[in-house]
Amino acid sequence: MLREKGTELPFTGKFLLNKEKGIYVCAACGAELFSSDTKFESHCGWPSFYEAKGNITLKKDTSHGMTRTEVLCKKCGGHLGHLFDDGPKPTGKRFCINSLSLDFKKKKTSVQ
Repeated sequence: MLREKGTELPFTGKFLLNKEKGIYVCAACGAELFSSDTKFESHCGWPSFYEAKGNITLKKDTSHGMTRTEVLCKKCGGHLGHLFDDGPKPTGKRFCINSLSLDFKKKKTSVQ
């Protein structure tokens, strides 16, 4: 998935319905990509975020007879998904990301 620029089937990804707090990282190299605080329900079938943590690169993608913006991991170049301009405020962006491209680091809670 990360190297072949594939897309998982919609509504099948392990992180689509994840509500836990933490950081989504690249499954290939561990780079921090998205905070759970920026995840939202887009109803598109893939985990969606309105903002990235900065460890991404954007590239014009003209495959499949359309023009889109591909989202890649800045550290390893792995394919993560695509970026669209139909997300919520404050950015108006929707990073539509494959669960198979992600791992999740759950936020540690302090014990008192």
